Amino acid sequence: QVQLVESGGGLVQAGGSLRLSCAASGRTFDVYSMGWFRQAPGKEREYVAAIGGWRTGSAYYADSVKGRFTISRDNARTTVYLQMNSLKPEDTALYYCAAGTRRIVFGINDVDAWGQGTQVTVSS
Repeated sequence: QVQLVESGGGLVQAGGSLRLSCAASGRTFDVYSMGWFRQAPGKEREYVAAIGGWRTGSAYYADSVKGRFTISRDNARTTVYLQMNSLKPEDTALYYCAAGTRRIVFGINDVDAWGQGTQVTVSS
């Protein structure tokens, strides 16, 4: 099994930046892809960004964050980061780290392990 622990959430004004981190432990050698999802109150959990492939480490983004957020990972492929710039109030949500062992984590059904979530609040 893979365990995920997020950090880096907080309160920021619109236009500001935050950096989220997610550290994986356990059977990390099984991890093919890692990514981020978010869930706002009263809404479904939605995909934000993913990075994956054993060698390529290609990055993928939801249209709503493209150009503002950047996903990256360390060389050991056990920590993934989400740099969030130009934050908007609509980015306010609980952000979850996700790991997949089979394919890129584009959707909830692709995820094999979840973190506990970290809150991001953007004030207007």
